[in-house]
Amino acid sequence: MNLSRRSTQQERMDTDCVDFADYSRCLRDLSRVNTVTLTHRPMLRWLARHATAEFSVLDIACGHGDALRGIRGRHPGARLTGIDLNPWATRAAREATDPAAGIDFINGDAFAYTPEKKFDFIISSQFTHHLDDEQVAGFLRWLQANAARGWFIGDLHRHVVPYYGFPILARVAMWHRFVREDGQISIARAFVRAEWKTLLRQAGITEQQAAITWHIPFRLCVATR
Repeated sequence: MNLSRRSTQQERMDTDCVDFADYSRCLRDLSRVNTVTLTHRPMLRWLARHATAEFSVLDIACGHGDALRGIRGRHPGARLTGIDLNPWATRAAREATDPAAGIDFINGDAFAYTPEKKFDFIISSQFTHHLDDEQVAGFLRWLQANAARGWFIGDLHRHVVPYYGFPILARVAMWHRFVREDGQISIARAFVRAEWKTLLRQAGITEQQAAITWHIPFRLCVATR
C-alpha cells in the first residue's frame, strides 16, 4: 500500500453486513476500538474547555452513539442528538443507550436536517475519511455555517504504524472481520496534516479560526479554537 496519498478503496461494513445483528456487532466492536484507542478523549477535552452548564450537541454519523454517551457522563445538562444515514446505526445506538440518558437518535442525512435552532456544537468522529476531498471541504463550510459555538472533527492519521499495527490489534481482540479489514482501509483513506491545511484553506477557514492537533495514538483532530 502506497500511503503517500489517500486510498479510494471502499469499506465494506455499510454494504456487506448480512443483517441487523451482523451490523450491530460491527458497531459494538467499533465502539470497543474507540475505547481502546482513546478516540473520544480529545473531543471530550475540547468540549470541556468550551462548554457551559447547558448546551446542545449534534453528532454527525453517530454510529453506535458512544461519543454522545461519553459526553452525557460528563455533562448531564447537555441536549444531545446523534444523526446517521444508516437506519441500522440509529437502531443499534438506541438499543445500546439507556433511555434515561435522554439522547435523541435521528435516521437521516445530516446535510438535509434542519433543526428549529442551531446546535451549539457539532462533532464528528471517524467520518471525514469516508468523503472525498471536495466533500470534506464542503463539510467544513457546512460546519462553519451551522455550529453556533464551535465544531470538532476527530479522525485517523494516515501513517504506516497504525496501518500495519491495527490489524494485529484487531485480531488479538477478535473484533469483527469487517472492523479488522475496514479499519486498515480507513487508515489508508485518512488524512495527513498538510492535507487538512489545504482543505481548511479551500473551505475559507483560517488558522485563527480552527486548529489541527495530533493525539496519541495517531489521531488528527480539527476544531474551532
